[in-house]
Amino acid sequence: MVRLELDQVVMRRMKEEDIEMVKALIKEGCEGNENRLILHILTRPLCLFILAVFSSILRCLVHSFILALAIPVFLLIVFLKITMPRSVGVLGSSRPSWDYVGSAYRDSQDETLPNPYCRISGKTRKLGAKEKSSSAETISPERAEAAGQVWVAECDGEIQGCIFRENEVRPGIRRLCRVVVSSWYRREGLGRLLVQSLQQRERDTGAHRVYAHVPYPSKVGEVFFRKLGFRILGQDSEEEEEDDKEIELETPERGFMGYPLTKVFYKDL
Repeated sequence: MVRLELDQVVMRRMKEEDIEMVKALIKEGCEGNENRLILHILTRPLCLFILAVFSSILRCLVHSFILALAIPVFLLIVFLKITMPRSVGVLGSSRPSWDYVGSAYRDSQDETLPNPYCRISGKTRKLGAKEKSSSAETISPERAEAAGQVWVAECDGEIQGCIFRENEVRPGIRRLCRVVVSSWYRREGLGRLLVQSLQQRERDTGAHRVYAHVPYPSKVGEVFFRKLGFRILGQDSEEEEEDDKEIELETPERGFMGYPLTKVFYKDL
């Protein structure tokens, strides 16, 4: 772990040259998530019951008891690997993470998020002619708009973390799809800084509620967002009628047999 000076961190919009680094961060941050989700689904009572039924049927056809147990589990794992939404990297979005990053909107200005640790942060700087990058791929306005925004945390020319904000689909509502911090800079407050800075920006632009989608078996993600004042939708709310409406509008991703893959957290700004 490397000591990080938060006052030196600049949080800005993703540029063309950042795409591959952001993809690498997503891959690092999602490592093990898919396997944990598969294990979560396999250990549900109904799923175990179905596996037991298929094993009993196979036992009549296969003489090996071990094979009768292993074959259904193996086939189900292969099925989940193929059919599980590939958007696990960008939670709450139906778009695969690689397409989301590759088509994320890139503005003509080098916009930054306010950094409370740095007095000069939060300004908008015009890009010079040499700094403007031209994309080799033509991104349609519809695709760019659907992708939302990607913000990166940079220090000394190195991207140390990123945060994804889904495109606005409802007035006053924002959605955080993924927060990733490089393994070298975790537990230094960078993830908290990214979330709080983006919250401040969205509050200033008129947002009154922000949602965050977290992998269902991720205890670390749950603790992280709870410390930031987020609550689980449908569990921690006192206003049941309003909560029921929000549950219908903000639903978690679901996988095999309808089991949820994500938990939905929310915070009123």
